[in-house]
Amino acid sequence: MMFEIGERKIGDGEKVFIVAELSSNHNNDFDIAVKTIEAVADCGADAVKLQTYTPDSMTINCDNEYFRINKGTIWDGKTLYGLYEEAYMPWEWQPELKEIAEDLGLVFFSSAFDRTSVDFLEKMDVPAYKIASFEITDLPLIKYIASKKKPMILSTGIASLCDIETAVNVCRRGGNEQLALLKCTSSYPSLPEEMNLKAIDNLKNTFKTVVGFSDHSTGITMAIASVALGANIIEKHVTLDKKLDGTDSIFSVEPETFKKLVKSVREVEKSFGVSEVIVTDTMKQNSMFGRSIFAVKDIKMGDRFSKENIRIIRPGNGLKPKYIKNIIGMVASKDIKKGTPLDWNMLG
Repeated sequence: MMFEIGERKIGDGEKVFIVAELSSNHNNDFDIAVKTIEAVADCGADAVKLQTYTPDSMTINCDNEYFRINKGTIWDGKTLYGLYEEAYMPWEWQPELKEIAEDLGLVFFSSAFDRTSVDFLEKMDVPAYKIASFEITDLPLIKYIASKKKPMILSTGIASLCDIETAVNVCRRGGNEQLALLKCTSSYPSLPEEMNLKAIDNLKNTFKTVVGFSDHSTGITMAIASVALGANIIEKHVTLDKKLDGTDSIFSVEPETFKKLVKSVREVEKSFGVSEVIVTDTMKQNSMFGRSIFAVKDIKMGDRFSKENIRIIRPGNGLKPKYIKNIIGMVASKDIKKGTPLDWNMLG
């Protein structure tokens, strides 16, 4: 299972694709957006992702019970329109931010939320699209994005298995097989007991796609763990400074922590190896710390081996311990000094 964004291969056997999500952490300040992009590039991110919407493309300006947030979230008390008005990134910034990011070696792409944002991003020639978890049931949007024949990354947060299957089928029927799914928990912040990271393997086996993890926790432990469980993509919200108190800052990490995430993911990757059980050269060198059969007394040729004159001890230079029952009672074929490892030539 593999696909490409630009020249970057993503999938099993490749380096994990680490995406820094800028989200609303620009705090309506272009310079903060630029500095955040520069920071994540310095941290070793592979990509930076924005969100392309306006309040009016997301919802309507209405203050009745349906549009006021009161579900125990970090945004309670706001209206949907008010939240998006506070959080959205001006579209006129995005072409310049794309140029800055690409000059720094980052892949730049965005979440699209309606046809107008897709058309805008097409003019920018983004190399991929993200579908946010709350849009995974917007099949007309997914169909339209799939028609662009570019890689698509779909977050699965609020989706049932049936919802995911439907969205994947819409993409594939549209001739777009360049798909990745992100295991995602749509609570902000997400708690460890809500993560269900084992679903990563399920998603891979069920949909035969690249699978990653979109992390809304307050730290980086869950993202690192997801890599060990098979995640090929990591998406993490990054803020230049949590003191800026943006709408997403509580589940975002600062550059120093993001850098630790990147370093930890790269270390985990090195540990994968192969499925076969192997003994490395270093492990072979350390075999002396294992046990084997040694003469613990002087033994004359013709003497019988017994529990008194041979023992299983460290180091591991002699015959393996599993043979001791066979050796007890056998006759020594030569003189053996105390402290000598036994080998088959010593047995009569």
